Amino acid sequence: MSITTKQGDTGRTRLLFGAGVGKTHPAIHAVGEVDELNAVLGLTRLQLRRADLQEIIARAQEDLVAVMGIISAGAEGAARYEAQGFRMLTHASLDRVTSEAAALEAEFPEGFRTWSVPGAAGDPGSAWLELARCVCRRAERAVAAACDGGEFPAALLALAWLNRLSDLFWLAARCEECGVSASS
Repeated sequence: MSITTKQGDTGRTRLLFGAGVGKTHPAIHAVGEVDELNAVLGLTRLQLRRADLQEIIARAQEDLVAVMGIISAGAEGAARYEAQGFRMLTHASLDRVTSEAAALEAEFPEGFRTWSVPGAAGDPGSAWLELARCVCRRAERAVAAACDGGEFPAALLALAWLNRLSDLFWLAARCEECGVSASS
């Protein structure tokens, strides 16, 4: 099958299981925002000095693919999506991101007393993490709009995961700009 299908030339596209929608549909918007976050994370990962942060980003990118699939499947197609063996976001994914954030925060036993200014420390990796945090928050809002008012447990889990992920990015940026190392 060719990538160039021409099906979207009129401003319409299809969700994962074939439901035709306009390109301004909330699910399409949400998938696009999550896709942008994944692309920003690819660039971010290339700028990081710490291997553990690179690994965290790589795992997050894998989970983002699952988020895009879940949103594209929609509440109606969620069971079919899972039954067909597609990667799912799980409570273990949420727990992992929460634990990763806690581990990074533990590297700062004194806590945080000031606002961060992206780029002020002169570290490209931390600035990219701050951009990723902002894009993550935008993706979170788009996913919230896509599932607003509906019973869609998989999307609600994605919302919680995205919320924790943006916190993780903020903490990772602090580690990267301060030169704090997981081994020190």
